[in-house]
Formats: sequence, structure tokens, C-alpha cells
Amino acid sequence: MTIPKYHELMLPLLKYASDQKEHSFRSAIKYLTEDLNLKEEEKRELLPSGNQPIFDNRVGWAKTYLVKAKILESTRRGFFRITERGMKVLESDPKQIDKKYLEKFSEFNEFKNKSKDKDNMVNGEESIYESKTPKEVLEESYQKLREDIEQELLSNINDSTPEFFEKIVIDLLIGMGYGGSRKDAGQAIGKVNDGGIDGIIKEDRLGLDVIYIQAKRWEGTVGRPEIQKFAGALEGNRAKKGIFITTSQYSKEAKEYVKNINSKIILIDGDLLTKYMFDFNVGVAKEEIFEIKAIDNDYFINE
Repeated sequence: MTIPKYHELMLPLLKYASDQKEHSFRSAIKYLTEDLNLKEEEKRELLPSGNQPIFDNRVGWAKTYLVKAKILESTRRGFFRITERGMKVLESDPKQIDKKYLEKFSEFNEFKNKSKDKDNMVNGEESIYESKTPKEVLEESYQKLREDIEQELLSNINDSTPEFFEKIVIDLLIGMGYGGSRKDAGQAIGKVNDGGIDGIIKEDRLGLDVIYIQAKRWEGTVGRPEIQKFAGALEGNRAKKGIFITTSQYSKEAKEYVKNINSKIILIDGDLLTKYMFDFNVGVAKEEIFEIKAIDNDYFINE
């Protein structure tokens, strides 16, 4: 099965609380994963940010909406209980509880209006907010924006000069903590050109070890022969570590080859290159910052 949408979890969550006892949020998640027969991979599937399981997030929003409708009540941090209204809802034997169902309660409508929620129907089509939590929508929108920027970065890299590409590599490696000083990195990259090696950079500021670099804008797939040539250059210099950077991609044979040699070679293709550039602010600038906040339950714990 696929992971249930958050509104599909409202009724199972309410039924779980029907014993009128106080329940913890974590116990509810455990119960629902078992009751719904979720697979292990479904339990572990994360939001785009990677900071929370999708299922946990959806259970959380189901609980939030039920609390806003006064069907559940928060008793203390991380705990909840069914209300008298919630018991009456269960007695009416609803087939499903969703946002449209909750609109019969004034408290929920007040919450919805204050949060400027949209109707579930937009131009005759179901709104994405009907099946996804607000946090999911926000994270997926961010991920789409990020992917668009990464594609634009790659296009700009391919249009740049070889010298500017070297600068990008230097800036990125320094941003990632390699290279010692910028002067050291600038002197090392692009000055070697020795049998398949484009540069040598310090692994740390003290220079306790070095990394050999091959960085070129390739057209088409980089195959095993190019990686073998680089590995041979490493061996000729008694080196054990190397980074091969390209703006295209690697063949399956090239990827398999680096797994079976003594030298440690990291392959960075165009997609991974732009992801690193995004993460380490190379070629991108912060435009806007949005803070995502949640209730600080510790603040209210002694209320």
C-alpha cells in the first residue's frame, strides 16, 4: 500500500483514542503503522528535507486538525485524548473524516480562516492541500525550486570558459573545507596537467594528505577508459585519493570500476556538482529566508 494521506488518518486516529484514555503521539504512530500494515520502507520514507518520516508528519497534521475541531484535545506535551465531541462523532459512524467534514465545527472554520486556508477544489480539480500536509507542500515546492536552480547552474557552467570552470572547482572545494588557503588551492588547481591529473589540493589545512583532481567539462558520458587513465596517474604518483569532476555523467562501467580498485576515487557528475554548489553557496546567493516554526510545548508545560 502507499502511505495514507493525512486526512485518511483522521478516522483511524480518532478510533484509536476511543477508549477515552490519554495517549502519546509516539504510541499512536506505532499503533497506526501496525494497524495499517505499513511496510518498513513506508515507515522510513522521509520528507524531502530528510528531517522527519512522511507518515509521522501526516499523523501529526491529522491530530492537529482534530484538535482544532475540538474532537481531540492536547493534554500535555506529546499527549492527547478524545473529547466528548469526538465520542459523538464516532457514535455517528462516519465513513471518513476530512477537512470538509470538519467544516461543520465553528472552531475549525475559525482556525481555517485565520490560516488563510484555500478551498479543497480549485478550478474543478482537487487541491494538493487535500492530500498533502502544509509542510509536505512547502518542502516539495522548495525541492522543485532547488532543482530548477541546479539545472540553471549546470547550464551556466557549460557556457563558461575552462578557466572559470577551474575557479568554480576551487571555490567549491574551499567551501567544502579542502585546499587550505585560497592561494594554495588556486596554485594547485589547473597547474599540474600531469598524465591525467589537473590539480592537487590539500585534504586539510595542515596538508597532512593531498587529493588529486581531474576536472573537465565533458560532452557525453565519461566511460571507464578515462577513469582508468586517472587511476593510473594516481598510482604513478603513489597517491591513494582522487576526485574526478565532470559536467556530464558516468557510465555504469566507470562507476563499477572505482568500486574495485585500491585507490579511493570519488566521481562527481553534473547533477552532484550543482547540488554541492547549492549546498555550499557557490554561484548562488540567498534571496529570501523563511523560518518554519512550531509550538514550543515546554513554554506551556506549567500552564
